[in-house]
Amino acid sequence: MACLHDHSCEEHDCSSDWSLYKHIDLPKVSALNESVPGSVKSVFKAWEERMNSSGLLIFIPFTSDVKIKSISIVGGVDGTSPSKMRAFINREGIDFSDAQGMQAIQEWDLVENFQGVLEYQTRYSKFQNVGNITLHFPDSFGGDTTKIEYIGFKGEATQLKRDIVATIVYELRPNPSDHKTKAEGGGLSHVE
Repeated sequence: MACLHDHSCEEHDCSSDWSLYKHIDLPKVSALNESVPGSVKSVFKAWEERMNSSGLLIFIPFTSDVKIKSISIVGGVDGTSPSKMRAFINREGIDFSDAQGMQAIQEWDLVENFQGVLEYQTRYSKFQNVGNITLHFPDSFGGDTTKIEYIGFKGEATQLKRDIVATIVYELRPNPSDHKTKAEGGGLSHVE
């Protein structure tokens, strides 16, 4: 579509100047009958990002550390199966710009797998002590969307949990009044 002023927008790229994206109250955007609540918000993008296909980004936390030997992906039909998979381990809070700019621990070119019989082997030595994994599916086999019906992991659970230490206090010089000792009569007393 030609623009309504006196130059070609392809040469001057003025389309972003006219975009109202920055004026959309995105948190309040809603849609009725969407298959995934809130997913309509993803169709609104800055003009420069309109052709970026960001695919899917899935964060999977485990209840204990695991060792992952292989991953199985069953995708959708009609070209909606993911064609590529990238894995990031023990990295929380990854968004699409992070995933596209970061080096993945491993990448796979996928094939359409409708029965779940294919497994993608990991570089096992890199997939030890995994507390969480983020899978990035940047492309599909030509469909307008990327659809995943199943994700499966094979490996071992270590039964070790990663607990976050909330508060640690180190004493450089102990304060004797903070420490109780046994008194001669069997009771507790403070060291002065």
